[in-house]
Amino acid sequence: MGLLSKFFSNARKPEGFLGKIMVNGMNGGGHAAMSNWALASVMIGRDDQILDIGCGGGANIARLLQRTLRGTVTGIDFSPVSVRKSSKVNAKAVEEGRCKVLEGNVANLPFEEGTFDLVTAFETIYFWSDIEHCFNEVKKVLRTGGQFVIVNESDGHGEMDAKWESMIEGMHTYTPEEIRLHLTNVGFHDLNITVNEEKRWLCVKAKK
Repeated sequence: MGLLSKFFSNARKPEGFLGKIMVNGMNGGGHAAMSNWALASVMIGRDDQILDIGCGGGANIARLLQRTLRGTVTGIDFSPVSVRKSSKVNAKAVEEGRCKVLEGNVANLPFEEGTFDLVTAFETIYFWSDIEHCFNEVKKVLRTGGQFVIVNESDGHGEMDAKWESMIEGMHTYTPEEIRLHLTNVGFHDLNITVNEEKRWLCVKAKK
């Protein structure tokens, strides 16, 4: 594996020095613009209990905390590098008891059924093996009527998607049609799919 491929493979699970560089990059640039674009259309209550899966560098946890003024945000990631970075970025909220960041895997979420009002997944479902099993895990921890929001930098129809998939092991860039099918198969409903036609950003909202 070349150095470039090795670096970008850290998008899946940041590790070591290159992983630290990756999570720092996750918190700025186009990722910030994309997250703000997506969250502008998401209804978030002042008391919501929120889970951010694949929390990366923790910037999206911070954005969610700003929106739920009396609620809590829990981040989970299977990369220890990401957990440390997210905890540091949101240290004040962690100290206040409004934020927790845990190491864990979406394939086996360590929460009771019906815990969260909102679950978010920014730039992460690309790497979820057995996607419908993972979607079922999300559905399990959502309360009835809760919302699942998926945000991807690509809608699966971009010219570079195949190249990224060849560079990063285990990556699959889902199309809106694929996501709709998998969410529907596990019982999500009221799906709303938005694509930024200029950037090819994708935001999917679904309810339990």
